[in-house]
Amino acid sequence: MKNIKKIFAAFLLLTGAACSDFLEETPEGTYSSATFYKTETHALLAVNAIYNTISFVSTDNVLWVFGDVASDDAIKGGLAGDQSDIQFLEEFNYASNNSYLDKIWTRYYEGITRSNYLLQYGPGIDMDETLKARILGEAKFLRAYLYFNLVNIFGEIPLKITPPLTEGDINKPKSPVADVYSQIEDDLIDAAPVLEISYTGSDVGRATRGAAYGLLAKAHLYQEEWELALDAIDDLEALGVYALQSVYKNNFLDSTQNNSESIFEIQHLSGQSPKLGSHLNQWLGPTKYNGYGFDVPVQDFVDEFESTEGGVVDPRLDYTVGRAGTKWIDGKDFDPTWSVTGYLQKKHEQSKSEEPIIGDASLNYVYMRYADVLLMKAEALNELNRTPEALLPLNEVRKRARESYLYDQDLTGFGAVPENLLPDITNIGQVGVREAIRHERRVELGLEFHRYFDLMRYGAMVAEAALEETNFSYEQHRYFSIPQSETDANPLIQ
Repeated sequence: MKNIKKIFAAFLLLTGAACSDFLEETPEGTYSSATFYKTETHALLAVNAIYNTISFVSTDNVLWVFGDVASDDAIKGGLAGDQSDIQFLEEFNYASNNSYLDKIWTRYYEGITRSNYLLQYGPGIDMDETLKARILGEAKFLRAYLYFNLVNIFGEIPLKITPPLTEGDINKPKSPVADVYSQIEDDLIDAAPVLEISYTGSDVGRATRGAAYGLLAKAHLYQEEWELALDAIDDLEALGVYALQSVYKNNFLDSTQNNSESIFEIQHLSGQSPKLGSHLNQWLGPTKYNGYGFDVPVQDFVDEFESTEGGVVDPRLDYTVGRAGTKWIDGKDFDPTWSVTGYLQKKHEQSKSEEPIIGDASLNYVYMRYADVLLMKAEALNELNRTPEALLPLNEVRKRARESYLYDQDLTGFGAVPENLLPDITNIGQVGVREAIRHERRVELGLEFHRYFDLMRYGAMVAEAALEETNFSYEQHRYFSIPQSETDANPLIQ
């Protein structure tokens, strides 16, 4: 069994359906809230079902639309007129009945509901208390993750922390953004002590203590709570289990997943029934291989990558983007006609033999890496006027990127770092270092579904400049509209 990937079969939680080689028993019937949440097996099924809602097994998890396509890094791509609702979001010319608003709202609130049921009934299950505490901690972490994404997409949202057991539990008014963040922080603070530092065997991929600290740091960073962000990062680093990979691309290969750089990685496994593989490479892959060709990088993003005077480019570009004169993931020449911009993303593509796997990939989605934490640390230190200290984590990320030439035999010129490639940033003042950190986040984390959210937290001037070719207005579009389906159903939302 490959890590915890087969646990996602528990998505049919309330019908008792699951992957037989995970449960090692045959489902005997249907469950209700009166007959479920009784045993250790039920507890595991329940938490596994929450993980399913954040996976990319379903086409309904469209985080890439909001993180990438809505940003200045990518556009919809694909065929003209195909999935036009994505383009309406890209252009900030959408209506509240846009199907992609509904997709992510419905899927993520389903995950929150599953978390709330487990947190309501789980404490009463007769089972090993240490394991029970960990499972409840996972549920709190996952609820925090879901709310973190929702609050950054939609802003003020209904805050639900109990299952819909009464009519009053079903519909809730919108809560202020600060209240949602407060709940996220509470969940993560509760979760961290009971989560394992690391997992082995079939549990690899579950939320760890480091994942809780990392997401807590990110929540504080997004609220400009710099000292609190550093405190959470200190707690994460004190665990002593995270380090950058020597080769950047190892974070995006199925053969080197769940490595020392991975802090929280959403698991997938191909060839299973029910399906447990990632659909991302169908959404984002080239039409030549029956992909849809969406989320395509734009020239401005490609131009962000540095190069030497001799024309040697930051190696992260070709790890991230397929472009003319380079090889695609199957080792064949990349054809720029595969994309309307001449580029395709590579981080979410998986190749097996000579044909890429489409719509059922074993490639995980890496939500948080240690490189992200280092850049958060650099940002917090710099904003606290501790700029000389901020240079250390910032340059650690740049050093790893340029030294890929020392470890990746596939790079032309392997064995020596090209002269003047990605030199260390020196103390150019707080403003200059701030811009350097923002640049580094863009290229280091490019096409990993973070860019739009970074732009929004940078403020109106930065966001409007980046999105000037769209209809974006910070005052009007800082948050996406709550979907029409929710406002129709919930009379407490105006």
